[in-house]
Amino acid sequence: MTMDMCRQRVLALLAFRRMSSNVADPLRVRAELTGPGGEFEIVEEDVLGVRLPVFARRPRNLGELLAAAPAPEDRDYLVTADRRIGYGEHAGAVGALARVLAQRYGVGRGDRVAILAANCPEWIVAFWATVSLGAVCATYNAWWTTREIEYALGHSEPVLLIADAERAARLPAGIDVPVLGIEGDLPGLTADPAPLPTVDVGEDEPAAIVYTSGTTGRPKGVTHSHRNIVATALYHRLMKATAAALDPRAAAPGRWLLSLPLFHIASLHNVAVPRLATGETVVLTQGAFDPHRVLELVSRERVTNWTVVPTMGHRLSALGDEIGRYDLSALIAFGLASAPSSPALQARLRELIPAARHSLVNSYGLTESGTGATVAAPMMLAADPDTVGVPIPTVAVQVRDESGAVVPDGVTGEIWLRSQFNMLGYWADPAATAEVFDADRWLRTGDLGCLREGRLYLTTRRSDLILRGGENVYPVEVERCLAEHPAVAEAAVFGVEHPDLGQEVCAIVVTGGQVVDEADLRAHTAERLAYYKVPSRWHLTTEPLPRNATGKVVRTALASLHPELP
Repeated sequence: MTMDMCRQRVLALLAFRRMSSNVADPLRVRAELTGPGGEFEIVEEDVLGVRLPVFARRPRNLGELLAAAPAPEDRDYLVTADRRIGYGEHAGAVGALARVLAQRYGVGRGDRVAILAANCPEWIVAFWATVSLGAVCATYNAWWTTREIEYALGHSEPVLLIADAERAARLPAGIDVPVLGIEGDLPGLTADPAPLPTVDVGEDEPAAIVYTSGTTGRPKGVTHSHRNIVATALYHRLMKATAAALDPRAAAPGRWLLSLPLFHIASLHNVAVPRLATGETVVLTQGAFDPHRVLELVSRERVTNWTVVPTMGHRLSALGDEIGRYDLSALIAFGLASAPSSPALQARLRELIPAARHSLVNSYGLTESGTGATVAAPMMLAADPDTVGVPIPTVAVQVRDESGAVVPDGVTGEIWLRSQFNMLGYWADPAATAEVFDADRWLRTGDLGCLREGRLYLTTRRSDLILRGGENVYPVEVERCLAEHPAVAEAAVFGVEHPDLGQEVCAIVVTGGQVVDEADLRAHTAERLAYYKVPSRWHLTTEPLPRNATGKVVRTALASLHPELP
């Protein structure tokens, strides 16, 4: 750890101690809110055949959640660089589109309506119109090719497809699914406001199909129920209520930046939906992530809450002191999510973004878990940058060995999760669903980690594990070590075949333009890691690493992008 990183950590801890001496204990506040008679009381109920902790007072489906939105009609719900849509206008548009879907296209309970589009307000309107009818929203990846789109159409079998012009141009020839254009059709179809529909939908009926990134093989359709998404919204309401009890500024309606694609849970389940449930504003970025353009939007719209994936964090940190040109005074919370982040990146963001000094959080979750299963609160992360935190309310975490037995504290194994947030299963794939759930609805994540004193530490994904000469090498550990080198912007570590060792460790290092060579990096890692973890194959580049929509490195693409590697 560098001296600068040590100094940043000490300053962050001192700031937290000063703040915490004057506020209520967050654990006590949460216990009061979730205890008997509390607004977010937690009780045990039967869910899909097992007893699970759930929120006692809850809407029974997303239609009920939508109808109960607490914001006044004239408050902004959706904001872009050039548009504003209030809660009243949004509800009228959802009602109008739902009427068209039902009357003109016969959409009803259980039918699939697919959305294939870049982020825009119409995307969110289409989602709410679909689920309010009891239909299932299939969220297609906006970066898919024609072949991938064709696969998803055959897999989810939608009765209707809603697409923007750019994606409609990629549709396979001869499809027999009706298509509504976001630019050409939806403005007219939503112009005449209508009441919201009232449909009796069960909690455990499907509401959304969210496709996995597809970094290996064909993507799976992760299916979330109304219960899953409503519970996620209530969890965010609980966090809002807890924050308001600890900091009066947090009681005011927030303005949340949505900068990740809506076809992933980070934006849809954890920003767009819960902000409606808390009566707050969603500020959407559009187009490719440009740090200057996004910072300008954050400044102009007085954004209060912002979460980024590590790749965005790296691009922000590369701006250095330029960030100081933007007014970020309204920002009270800044977090990292969706992929592991290094302590070096965390320290750099605290240095550059004032809100990050007292609010930076990290979390762990996956599409199948519906929301972050664990969260490292600011004080915890400042003291322990390697942790991804403790389980959120109603989530249980276990670490098991290959036989399925729970391992002792501190021992690495596979992470298993159980909660009201976990998916129903994989759409039209009972075999794949059976592979990840046990009889008690515990979900195997495929990720390796350990628990120490209640905190979860993520090691790596099982598929990424490197077995070198009988020793396990965890790419995340080596990547974090490399990230501490001042000349390294980002790094990806993976295994390549070796005739004697089985695998050897290979590193692709993005240098950010600074002068560094293989010998420097080898010495840096050898000083900090066991010999077998030090990469023996290196490739230095200034080109950014290939990442998917949630910011995770697409490891399967690394070798093809760098053919000089074996």
